[in-house]
Amino acid sequence: MLRALYSSASGMEAQQMNLDVIANNLANVNTTGFKKSKIEFQDLLYQTKRQAGAEQGAGNQVPTSLQIGHGARPVSTSKIFTTGEMSQTGDRLDLAIQGTGFFKVQRPDGTNAWTRDGAFKLNNSGSVVTSDGLPVLSFAGITFDSQTSNITIAATGEVTIQRGSELATQAGKIQLSRFANPGGLMSIGNNLFIESPASGTEETGDPGATGFGSLAQGYLELSNVKVVEEMVNLIKAQRAYEINSKAIQAADEMMQMSNRLRG
Repeated sequence: MLRALYSSASGMEAQQMNLDVIANNLANVNTTGFKKSKIEFQDLLYQTKRQAGAEQGAGNQVPTSLQIGHGARPVSTSKIFTTGEMSQTGDRLDLAIQGTGFFKVQRPDGTNAWTRDGAFKLNNSGSVVTSDGLPVLSFAGITFDSQTSNITIAATGEVTIQRGSELATQAGKIQLSRFANPGGLMSIGNNLFIESPASGTEETGDPGATGFGSLAQGYLELSNVKVVEEMVNLIKAQRAYEINSKAIQAADEMMQMSNRLRG
């Protein structure tokens, strides 16, 4: 009975974390560039009462084992880096990546971070920054002044500017970053990811080159969370939590009945 209590309790804890992940996905359904998470589970250790293949005498062997598990546990919450839908904004500094890649930004402590959120702005010196004011290193060396009347960003990253009635000139080229294992990146909030030993080291390249996505000016990438899918997962998590609680209740009732037995 006690094994059933602990096994079901571990299942309830696992489903509670599952619910937390689903709730976070739903909370960020309108977050630009957000990537949904999925939780993965593992079964716990098994108590083996009879080993498969054990000798039974006369050359006979036990065909299957007798094992009893001890529940489940969450083992990872991995990010799903599928591309979200594109929303047209018309803003000249809004950029969406169609495919693989990240924009590189610099944090206040001087370290680097990466993002899929392309809602960029200009600061007072004409440099491109995020909504939090972090410098966008993907625009390294590209600045704009008050006389800039038009900015054009090609799908392959070339930035062309026009000042007044002057002819358009190329101001530079945007670079994108990628990782061998983007699922190994660590989320730190504010739509940012940082490198980890599991993600591998950063690789840079031109948008549209082999292995890199292309840019879409005047668009933002929406969250890749699908509300209907998350609602289905929510119902499944709720039912799994409920059935584990029923197992605890059943084990408790059986223990009560055994305690009432009289010799």
